[in-house]
Amino acid sequence: MGLARLTGGPDRVLVVNAGSSSLKLRLLGPGDAVEASFDIERWDGGAGADVVDRLVEASAGAGAVGHRVVHGGARLRDATVVDDAVLAEIDALTSLAPLHQPRALAAIRAMRTARPDMPAVACFDTAFHATLPPAAATYALPEAWRRRWDLRRFGFHGLSHRHASRRAAELVGRPLAELAMVTCHLGAGASLCAVAGGRSVETTMGFTPLEGLVMNTRAGSVDPGLVLWLVTEAGLPADEVTRQLETGSGLAGLSGTSGDLRDLLPAMATDERAALAVEVYLHRLRREIAAMVAALGRLDVLVFTGGVGEHLPAVRAGAAEGLGFLGVALDAGRNGATTTDGEIGANGSPVRTLVVTAREDVEIAHEVRLALAEPERTDRAGRRCDFRP
Repeated sequence: MGLARLTGGPDRVLVVNAGSSSLKLRLLGPGDAVEASFDIERWDGGAGADVVDRLVEASAGAGAVGHRVVHGGARLRDATVVDDAVLAEIDALTSLAPLHQPRALAAIRAMRTARPDMPAVACFDTAFHATLPPAAATYALPEAWRRRWDLRRFGFHGLSHRHASRRAAELVGRPLAELAMVTCHLGAGASLCAVAGGRSVETTMGFTPLEGLVMNTRAGSVDPGLVLWLVTEAGLPADEVTRQLETGSGLAGLSGTSGDLRDLLPAMATDERAALAVEVYLHRLRREIAAMVAALGRLDVLVFTGGVGEHLPAVRAGAAEGLGFLGVALDAGRNGATTTDGEIGANGSPVRTLVVTAREDVEIAHEVRLALAEPERTDRAGRRCDFRP
């Protein structure tokens, strides 16, 4: 199946999502129905014959492939057809997302080996946040630094936040353009987004995915002076500090046992460190939700998505417990029973509170079709872009 530029892009899109140790493949057909699902649970990033064979099998019938890429930097601000120059730009951003970027590159190259004839589109988690206003995107750093190294807040999980906001508008039966909402992507990595009229206007992650909420193994926001002190005064090597902030902090660092809330929640009654870890997590979550509302000026809809957001009612309840002053109130029965698209707010609550299933694959397929059907258009920040393969 070739490109269908005049009819909205290819009917079938293979979505490739490269994780830190796995490769997830979804073939989405008309109406975004999942027609086939292929997972390589243990993937080392190589493109051996077994991986190439699986990619060929998964892409049967597809007209294009869409790759999730975590970081697009300052230049790749929308879904972009992949060529050698785009690959080089993605590679140059590896230091900003060292856990994610190399695997995305490996998946793109493996797919090019498997199906060199197939148009490929890179879809960036940072792209949705290209609409951040200057006051939200700019760090208070010297201008010479900011210009030389493109130092700004990029934001992440944009594919999830964009889908969650669009689906939430459908669930409440109101136009997305008139809604002010906070979307909470809570998983091993976690971030919030303030969405005004369908556009990202504030988010918790910044230059890298380390900023913001407490996560499974990532610290979230810490005083930069503390980090400098660890290097200059405590004498820790910079690479050791980096490693611990990425993989030894967060819930795992606080509890000393696990970074998984499914382990920590039941342990709270008997384990003081587990209890502290959960309390710190919820405190930061409530604080940052309120900060997102301050950026919006009001709150119409609060959305929980991601593995934690969808499947742990105790976390949703713990977050909402401190947000009554904003009009958030949950129905305990609905909250306890809901793990997929649905409402969990109390009847009559001024704020509609929802659970939305994370579907980055749907958003990627949407962006692929748009990029290939409209080869020349403006990006979300209003600049002209060329998406010709």
